[in-house]
Amino acid sequence: MALKLDAFPGTSTLRIHFAHSAYRLADRFAARSTGIAHFQTWTPEETRQHIGKGDVLVTSGFWQNSLLEEARALRFIQVCAVGYDQFNQEAIAARGVRLANAAGVNANAVSDHAFALILALTRQLHHGRDNQKRRHWRPMISDISSREDELPGKVLLIYGTGQIGGRIAKLAKAFGMSVLGIRRNVSNLVPDIDELHSPSEFLSLLPRADIVVLVCPLTPETRGLMNGEAFSAMRSSAYFINVARGPCADHDALVTALRDKQIAGAGIDVTDPEPLQDDSPLWDLSNVVLTPHTGGETRQYEDNVIDILVDNLGRLQAGQAELRNQII
Repeated sequence: MALKLDAFPGTSTLRIHFAHSAYRLADRFAARSTGIAHFQTWTPEETRQHIGKGDVLVTSGFWQNSLLEEARALRFIQVCAVGYDQFNQEAIAARGVRLANAAGVNANAVSDHAFALILALTRQLHHGRDNQKRRHWRPMISDISSREDELPGKVLLIYGTGQIGGRIAKLAKAFGMSVLGIRRNVSNLVPDIDELHSPSEFLSLLPRADIVVLVCPLTPETRGLMNGEAFSAMRSSAYFINVARGPCADHDALVTALRDKQIAGAGIDVTDPEPLQDDSPLWDLSNVVLTPHTGGETRQYEDNVIDILVDNLGRLQAGQAELRNQII
């Protein structure tokens, strides 16, 4: 269905509804002094109560497709995250509402986080923290395989070579690593990646990798990508890093691989389900560094989202058909 491209509200009449449980989007938007009216709701119930008051909605997890019927003035949805699977695109388009996501908003943050997990594991910072809590000064280690490791010369395999994967590759090269990349289109070269391979080659590449990093979207093809067969193909000295989506790795297969020392350890920022269940063995495994899906959450996050929002508001008010990170 064709989109309705009639005049978008001007600055003096436009009203923005920010809806998030934690991010201080309205506060950061106010600091821009745009003159645009705005407000924020902090709960799903409050969001539903006020959904009819905004021309623009900035949200992610609070969205329910049933809100569309009550959003009488809604003209544009700016998703304040990368994922947008929860939005019924057909229904949104039928209402003449535009939709864009925040792709790239956390490229620096997530790539930094992935490399922090790599460094934590290879330098055994998690063991150091545990020893600190016990007031234990670890002596020098005779067993070479038990010592901290160095990154130069190691092979990093990245599944997903978009903005985040590309920056991880750049960081890896700065540490003197070799980088293998997995992407569907291997005809376009990616800077800092030594070899590009198709997804069909993933299993055959795993034995070459010292560190495997997932930064791919969750799709039918990547769901359960890291399963028992994949973990068995990895080196026993290799590390697994997941900053993609929890279901990209089979929980039970990951636990087995870690318990049975099929792999040396894992850095996990995403789990299945989330929050991680209290009885998951991942909480207690000594060769795991676990963070609660905070890879993209930084002090700059709100401002990064608002940069995209302000750009798109300018395009909409100018009557442009193309949006930044346009979905609809």
